[in-house]
Amino acid sequence: MRGFFTKLYRKAIINQMPRLKITKTSKQSSWGLWYISESEESLSFEAMETCPEEVVNPQKRLEWLASRVLIRSLVEHAGLTYSGVHKNEFGKPYLKQLPHHISLSHSYPYVAAQMDRNQSVGIDVEQPKEKLLTIAHRVLSQDELINAGTDVIKHCVYWCAKEAMYKIFGRRGLHFSSHLLIQPFDLEPAGQLSGQILADTTLQVSLGYLIQTDYVLVYTQLVSE
Repeated sequence: MRGFFTKLYRKAIINQMPRLKITKTSKQSSWGLWYISESEESLSFEAMETCPEEVVNPQKRLEWLASRVLIRSLVEHAGLTYSGVHKNEFGKPYLKQLPHHISLSHSYPYVAAQMDRNQSVGIDVEQPKEKLLTIAHRVLSQDELINAGTDVIKHCVYWCAKEAMYKIFGRRGLHFSSHLLIQPFDLEPAGQLSGQILADTTLQVSLGYLIQTDYVLVYTQLVSE
């Protein structure tokens, strides 16, 4: 009986937490965004696990725990049982005991996650910073540099898009400026991007993006959308 009431309590707490957005694209496909305002103790209770000791930065510990709470929320919203997250040899996260593809991202105080039953996914959330302009020559192709200009927001969209595609590919060895390409675009508050992953074969990728006052979010645009 105690376990039953614990489950009810956990469900009530999760429903009250400041989950900014959950978008379901099908029964077993969704992405979500979370704003961290909880303590480590509270997040650890909701995640039903503790952050690894090797993560020592307090904000990184909160991000780690919040990402587990968010992906758990996506899994349970799909009517599935969450059993935790592992990473493969390339550092790509996957769900224990479920075949679904997932992607996680964090830029304190924001955490983002995406899940799909059939398709590899990538999601990235970042806060626009002037630093993006200084590293742009290492990240963007010549056409992308011209299209982005000196617009920090647009540079952030490009950065997030390439991070998302890198996560979709799921293996190392890709160079952002030459292997991950985004078709030049006109900046809007929200929109779609067309990308290419140039590896052994060319993979076409559709991405969606969302711009808010203090963050940029890019996620995999799935076929069901």
